[in-house]
Amino acid sequence: MQHSELSRWGILPMRVLVGYGLMEHGFAKLSRGPDAFAGILEHLGVPMPHVAAWVTIGTELLGGLALLLGAFVIWASIPTAFMLLVAMITVHLPYGFSSVKLLSISASGAEFGPVGYELDLLYLAALLVITLQGPGPLSIDHMRRRRVRVLKQDASSDSIMAGG
Repeated sequence: MQHSELSRWGILPMRVLVGYGLMEHGFAKLSRGPDAFAGILEHLGVPMPHVAAWVTIGTELLGGLALLLGAFVIWASIPTAFMLLVAMITVHLPYGFSSVKLLSISASGAEFGPVGYELDLLYLAALLVITLQGPGPLSIDHMRRRRVRVLKQDASSDSIMAGG
């Protein structure tokens, strides 16, 4: 395998991890109950907290699934990036950069403080890379593009053979 052939596979672990991570965040909110998340949003002063909760959960689940499968990656990245920016500004920004703030360690384990915006920036950077590089060879988008190219080649071959 040449370097360029191998390097195009490099996006796969990033895309899968970002998709899976987003879905896990969505499932966590769903498992605790959308009303619990809406309560948090209401406390933060988010307008229409129940609607915002469901939109966030839906974006994390559906956007994450699209990224995991490599389907409609650009379109899935837009609302996902918007959601991350909103979370970063409204929730995480006041707590600084670091996502890991060890407060103490006790017999029951480590206790952490509020999460900063580091993880939001990592997800945003990954979305940007995935969007600019494309989803990679093992993706639905890649298979769709290959199919369109084959169909176009077949159509142009038919046109040439027909004398057009």
